[in-house]
Amino acid sequence: KFKFGVYMIKHIVMWKFIDGAQGRSATEHALWMKSHLEALVGQIPEIKSLEVGVNISSSPMAYDAVQTLVVEDAEALRRYRSHPAHQEISQHCHEVRSARTVVDYNIL
Repeated sequence: KFKFGVYMIKHIVMWKFIDGAQGRSATEHALWMKSHLEALVGQIPEIKSLEVGVNISSSPMAYDAVQTLVVEDAEALRRYRSHPAHQEISQHCHEVRSARTVVDYNIL
């Protein structure tokens, strides 16, 4: 049974990047996101865990990268999203992505 405040939040984001945007391939954009997002660990205290995976599938339905982030609660997620270091990465991502999808859910 769900009890408010007992569960942490897992925040999952997937991106498709524009191949050729800013002179980089979709894979290069994914690798840029991986290195820059993973560098936020230790900079943003709300991050409990953060991982970015770069797609290896050749399926046309596949996204180029996925982020899995764990934070304490909804307020911690809001602080993570609004942190200047995250905002800088997010702004770059807006310029080079063609699609983004997000799922947030509670975990123990």
